[in-house]
Amino acid sequence: MDDNFTITDLLQILRRRRHIIAATLVCFIVLAAVVCVVSTRRYKAEGTLQVQKESSDMLGLSDLMGGGAGGMDDASDALSANITIQTQANILQSDTLALRVINDLNLEHTPGFQKTDVIGAVVGWFTPHGVSDPPGLPLEQSPSRRTRALKIFSKNLDVKPVSGTRLISIDYSDPDPKLAGEVINRLMQELISYTVETRFTATNQASEWLNTQLGDLKKQAEDLQAKVITLQRQSGVFSLGTPDATGKEQVYSSVLDRLQQATAAVTAAESNRILKGAIYQYAKDGDAEMISGLGGTALGGASPLNNSLQLLQNLRMQQATVAAQIQQDQAKFGENYPKLAELNKNKASLDQDIQQEITRIANRAQNDFSIAQKAEDQTRSIYEQQRVEAGRLNDTAIEYAIVRQEADDSRSLYEDLLKRLKEAGVMEGLKSTNLTVVDPGRTPDKPDSPNVPLYLAASIGMGLFFGVTGAVLLDALDNKIRSEENLDSLDVVLFGILPSFDHKLVATKLPSLLQKEAPGTLTLPVMVDPKSPYSEALRSLALSITMARGDRQPRSLLITSSIPGEGKTETSINLAILFAQRHKRVLLVEADMRRPRLRRRLKLESPDGLSSLLSGSSDTFEPHSIAALPNLHILHSGPTPPDPAELLESDRMKSLLEEWGQSYDMVILDSAPILAVSDAGSLANLADLSLVITRFNYTTRQSLKRCLHNIRQVSQQPIGVVLNGMEFGSNSYYEYYGYKGTSYYGEETA
Repeated sequence: MDDNFTITDLLQILRRRRHIIAATLVCFIVLAAVVCVVSTRRYKAEGTLQVQKESSDMLGLSDLMGGGAGGMDDASDALSANITIQTQANILQSDTLALRVINDLNLEHTPGFQKTDVIGAVVGWFTPHGVSDPPGLPLEQSPSRRTRALKIFSKNLDVKPVSGTRLISIDYSDPDPKLAGEVINRLMQELISYTVETRFTATNQASEWLNTQLGDLKKQAEDLQAKVITLQRQSGVFSLGTPDATGKEQVYSSVLDRLQQATAAVTAAESNRILKGAIYQYAKDGDAEMISGLGGTALGGASPLNNSLQLLQNLRMQQATVAAQIQQDQAKFGENYPKLAELNKNKASLDQDIQQEITRIANRAQNDFSIAQKAEDQTRSIYEQQRVEAGRLNDTAIEYAIVRQEADDSRSLYEDLLKRLKEAGVMEGLKSTNLTVVDPGRTPDKPDSPNVPLYLAASIGMGLFFGVTGAVLLDALDNKIRSEENLDSLDVVLFGILPSFDHKLVATKLPSLLQKEAPGTLTLPVMVDPKSPYSEALRSLALSITMARGDRQPRSLLITSSIPGEGKTETSINLAILFAQRHKRVLLVEADMRRPRLRRRLKLESPDGLSSLLSGSSDTFEPHSIAALPNLHILHSGPTPPDPAELLESDRMKSLLEEWGQSYDMVILDSAPILAVSDAGSLANLADLSLVITRFNYTTRQSLKRCLHNIRQVSQQPIGVVLNGMEFGSNSYYEYYGYKGTSYYGEETA
C-alpha cells in the first residue's frame, strides 16, 4: 500500500472489496437473526429500594444512647450515606441472601437454572475436578451445586445504586416473567429481614455486655463508697448537709477550727509583743517628755502603765508650774526673794519624783515586753502544732476527695449503664430497619432479551467493522495489480489501460458482422462498438505501439502474458482488427500451440496452421481471411506438436517472420503465457516489440515481475505492459485517463 494513505485510497479499497464487506455484513445480520430466533426469551423485572437516613425513633431513645448525628456536617453526612447505600447494595449481591432466595423459591429446579453451560462444560474438561457433591444434601452443603446456582443467580441479578439519591435499583431476568418479579420481592424482603436480625442481634449482645459490666461496676461503686466513709471518719471532717452561698457543700472540722484560733492568737501575741517592745524602747531612752506623750495613745498599753503615764504627765505639769513661778518671782523680786528657795526645793523634789517614775515605767515596760514575748512564743508553738495537725488532715482530705470523686464517677457510670440497659430493652422493639420498598418487583409485559433492534444494529455495526477491517487487511495483503502505481516499481512502460466491455452485447452483434456463426466466447468489441471506451482505449494503445520505437514503426509485435486468463488473445485479435481497419495489412499468428483457440472459435476450415509450416508438413502458406476485414489475415496454430518450443526456436520460424515482415505492415504474434511455458521467450528476441497483457485485479506483481525478468533475459527489444480489464469509471481508470465516465461515447444521433 502507498505510504501516503488517504481517504480516497480507503474509498477505493472499499469499492474494490465491496463484495467482502457485503458478505460479512450479511453473515452478521443472518447470525443476529438466528440468535434472535433461537435465543430463550428472558423477562426482566425491576424493583427499587430506598435506604432512609438514620434518625431518632419517636421516643428519642437514639439521642439518649448517643446515636444522634446532629454534629455531622454535610460532607461527612453525604459520605456516610454513600457508604451505607453501597454497603446495602453489596449485601443484596451477597451469597447469603442469594442462597436464601434460591432455597425459598426453589430456583434450582426452574428452567432458568437448568440450562446447560456449554462453555463451562468444555472448560471443565481441561480443568481439575473437585470432590463430587454427595446426593441428598441441601444446597448449602453441596459446593458444586451451590457454586453453579450462585453463578447463575449473580449473572441474572443486577444491583445498581442510583447516583445522587438514596435509591437502589434491582433487576432480575428469568424465562418466567412472574418468577422474575417474585425473586426481586423476595430479595428485598430478605435484605430487610437480614437488617432487622443484625440489629436485634447487636442489641442483644450489647445488653449482655452491659449486664456483665453492671455487676462489676456495682461492686466497685460499693467498695469505693465504703472507703469514702472510712476516710471521712478518719479525717474528722463533718458535712453539714447544706450548701453555702457559692453552692458548695458546707463542712466542719475541729482541727481546722483550732488552727484558725491558733492563727488569730499568734497574730494578737505578735502585735502585743511589738507594742510592748516599742514602749520599752521609749522608756529606755529616759526622755520624760516623750514618755509622758505616750499616755492616752495606742502605745499606752494596759491601764497600770497608762496610770503611770498619767502620773508622769501630772508631775511634769507640776514641774512646769513651779518652774514658771520661779522665773516669775526671780524676775519680779530678784534672786534673794525668800520664796524662791522653797520653790526651788519643790522643783527638785518634783524632778526626783519624775525620774523615779520614769525608772518605774521603764522597769514595767521591760517586764511587759518579756511577758509579751514569752506569750508570743507559747502561742506560736501551739500554732505550729495545729498547723502540722492540719497538714495531716489535708493529706487525708485530698485522698478523701479523690476517692469520693472515683465513687461518684463509678456510681454515675453504673446508673448510666443501667439506664442504657433499660433503653436497649425498649429499643429492641422500637428500632426497625431503615429500608423501604419504593417499587416492588412486578411481572414484565414483554421480554427484555433478545433485544431484536439492538442485536440487528449491533450486527450491522460489527458486520461493517469486520467487513471494512477485513477488506483493508485483504487489500494490504493482496499484491495484485490494480493501478498504474503498482507498475512504477517494476521499471516498465505502461502502453495503455483497456477497460472492460459488455461481452453479451458483443456476442449478440458479432455474428452478423463476421457473417459467420457466433465465435463462442471470443469477443471483438472494436467491431461491435467502435465508439465504446474499450475501442477508444485500444486506439490509444495502437498509437503507443506505433510510436514505441521512435525511429521506425514496429512491424512484428509479440503479445504474451505472465499467466493464463489475462486476455492476451482478445487483445491480439482486437488490435489486429483495429490495424486492419486503418488499411494496414495485418497478419495475426496464433503462436500458442499448446492451447489453441482461434480455429475452433472462428470456425476456420483448414486444419493446417503454424505448426504445419514449422514442422514441414505443409509448404504452402494459406492464411485465413474475414470478408468484413480484407486486410486481416489469420494463421491459427495448427495441430499441437510434441515440442512447440523447439519449433518456435527454429530457423524456419525466423525466416517466416522475415518473410511476413516483407508482406505485411504488422505481424501480431499471440503467444503462450511466459511463466507457464517457455514458448514466448524464443519469440521475444525475434519481434520488434513485446507487449505483456496484465489483467486488472487478477495478475500479481510478483508474476508480472518474473515475466518481465524472463523476457529481458532473452531479448533486448522494447517491452511494454497493457493493463487489461479495468472497470470503466473506477478510480484507477480516472487516475490514468482523468475522468471516471462520460456520455461522450456512444452512437451518433440523427
